[in-house]
Amino acid sequence: MGLFDFVKEAGEKFFGDDEPEAAATGKVEVSQERIDARRAQSIEKKIAEAGIEVEGLEVAVTNETAVLRGTVASQEASEKATLCAGNQFGVSSVDCQLEVQNPEPEATFYTVQSGDSLSKIAKAQYGDPMKYTAIFEANQPMLTDPDKIYPGQVLRIPALSA
Repeated sequence: MGLFDFVKEAGEKFFGDDEPEAAATGKVEVSQERIDARRAQSIEKKIAEAGIEVEGLEVAVTNETAVLRGTVASQEASEKATLCAGNQFGVSSVDCQLEVQNPEPEATFYTVQSGDSLSKIAKAQYGDPMKYTAIFEANQPMLTDPDKIYPGQVLRIPALSA
């Protein structure tokens, strides 16, 4: 798929109880290698929690860039794995090197802006605010509620079926 840009300050934070979130702000000294390893683990966990099947998944993170390798069945799975990686706090780009077994046309990606709603995005993308369900469904299970999107979050915008 290639290289995709994300908003590094947006997204889900990955620090747990054993390493305070303050480490991300420099208040606690943690090596960059440790931060990269934790981001890679967090991305792997998010992909698994989303139920995205990636054969031979390898996630490598260097500073703000995540690289995904492995094999997926569909373009949709590849795009969702990319979003799982890119919507992590501190990740500014994802180099998706996933092999897609059944290539399909790629969806477009949209970065949520302040004041956006799924219906507002659907009106801009499709000309019909009621098509927000297509965007919501295309981003499940990463989205659990159509009203819970945030600025900087990147969403899949699939082409509508005729």
